[in-house]
Amino acid sequence: MNDMLLIILKTLTDVCAGILLIRLLLQLVRADFYNPVSQGIVKICAPVVEPIGRLLPTAGRFNTAALVAAILVKCIFLAVAALSGILPMDIVAFLAIAAFELLRLLIEIYFYGIFILVIFSWVGTPPHPAAMLINQIISPYMKPFRKYIPPIGMIDISPMVAIFTLMIIRAKLLPTLAGLIQPLLS
Repeated sequence: MNDMLLIILKTLTDVCAGILLIRLLLQLVRADFYNPVSQGIVKICAPVVEPIGRLLPTAGRFNTAALVAAILVKCIFLAVAALSGILPMDIVAFLAIAAFELLRLLIEIYFYGIFILVIFSWVGTPPHPAAMLINQIISPYMKPFRKYIPPIGMIDISPMVAIFTLMIIRAKLLPTLAGLIQPLLS
């Protein structure tokens, strides 16, 4: 298969898996369901999540159906990559790579979410539904940073520390996990 087609397919599966992860986070943090952006994400994910949800019930606030759907989306891409000869056909490797890719995607969601909130705070935009939703998703991650890092005057540096923490996780933890997955690919 052409490399360009694989890149396009990977991008599409990343977007789909990202929307499914955001769907999972919406329920996990109990975001406002009446927010129009939240309703849009739930409606987009419904054709995939609802049938799986009939088989896998929600565990408290954790939507197992959305997580399984995101894993399946990533595994479909990996199966296509295996059929094109890039990866070996191994379901254990598929699941490990899918979990790794979802962790990487989750870190990116939080990274860009914090970045967007910082930009909104600088610009001083009126409360937009998307900004309120991003704030609801990012707030549980930011809470420990805001608790232990007080603002300096009117400047809150906790988002900077939170972003640095995500960058360290991305630079140190993810390569270590990738090294653990690497033997499954041979």
